[in-house]
Amino acid sequence: MALSRALWARAAVWGSAVTPGLYVTRRLQLGRSGLAGGTPRSAKLHLSPRADMKNLISYVVTKTKVINGKYHRFLGRHFPRFYVLYTIFMKGLQMLWADAKKARRIKTNMWKHNIKFHQLSYREMEHLRQFRRDVTKCLFLGIISIPPFANYLVFLLISKGVVLSDCCMRGCSATASFHITSVMFLEVVLQCIFKPWSETHSQKRTVRYLFPRQLLIRHFWTPKQQIDFLDIYHALRKQSHPEILYYLERVIPLISDAGLRWHMTELCTKIQHGTHPAIHDILALRNCFSNYPLGMNQLHAWQMKALSRAMLLTPYLPPLLLRHRLKTHTTVIHQLDKALAKLGIGQLTAQEVKSACYLRGLNSTHVAEERCRTWLGEWLQISCSLKEAELSLLLHNVVLLSTNYIGTRR
Repeated sequence: MALSRALWARAAVWGSAVTPGLYVTRRLQLGRSGLAGGTPRSAKLHLSPRADMKNLISYVVTKTKVINGKYHRFLGRHFPRFYVLYTIFMKGLQMLWADAKKARRIKTNMWKHNIKFHQLSYREMEHLRQFRRDVTKCLFLGIISIPPFANYLVFLLISKGVVLSDCCMRGCSATASFHITSVMFLEVVLQCIFKPWSETHSQKRTVRYLFPRQLLIRHFWTPKQQIDFLDIYHALRKQSHPEILYYLERVIPLISDAGLRWHMTELCTKIQHGTHPAIHDILALRNCFSNYPLGMNQLHAWQMKALSRAMLLTPYLPPLLLRHRLKTHTTVIHQLDKALAKLGIGQLTAQEVKSACYLRGLNSTHVAEERCRTWLGEWLQISCSLKEAELSLLLHNVVLLSTNYIGTRR
């Protein structure tokens, strides 16, 4: 009653036409809702800590992408040559990271299901083989990239023919001057360490580095460098071909079987006269390469060095390590050949065919795809016919089958 009288008095003072019943009912409803919820709700919406964290992460990611985009546009506008190298470097890191994740999945699957390397599919075996070589080669790259701003050193290693103009320092912003100064400083450091040769022109300096091929893996090569470097590597391994053929001629008198001596003489004569040998000409000599004098355990040190160069392996190792590495490398190729024969050459893409041919000694960068498939089929016929004791023939087949193949003589 006291509350009702107070409400009537307030309405009379303010001249309100609001009835007390509605007012009391609304206040009671608000009171009940407040009691049911514990504490009265605020007019502002408060998110949970988890939602706040998600919003914060989304905001940071968005801002990072915006800043990264501005940075890319800045480099592309002020440093076009440097931006090309920067793009190649970032794409190379992404491809290397993708390869690492795939290799980890393969290794995890091998561990879970107790699968050996030779039981994998062809693509999985090839991926692991190539990834191991890439990781071994890029260890130095990873070490030199650890210090701050050391990634600029990687850019200089990628470049072959980087042009830095001295006059571009004029009128540039502070950020631009910082980037140019960093690159030029590291360029001077490289000159002091590696002593590359340089040519000076009007207001610009061209410095050529030969280290991308030696220090960087294929992910960090430009498309032109990929072709040029593969040609260089093939030229290096081709230098060992005459030496290997000379050794084969020298051991002909040491072969006890007269028929095998005749076959070896005919094979060496054909290759020296520019004729591509047939499959049966090579397989006829399989007994020569299973024991003395051409078996894997009977090869001389200088012959193993020549074969290592032909397989793009380092020859600067003791004979014991050279023999072990040649055995391991040839065994892996033999296992790859068996897996590839099971898969079928027709299932490979053009790039996979060319990569497989290059690994086995053919300079496939300048050979048509169909000819590469034909050559790879001949290789598989020979490889799948050999036993483990005859793998020395597969090792020499890098020279015997690729030297005079159509389109490879440059």
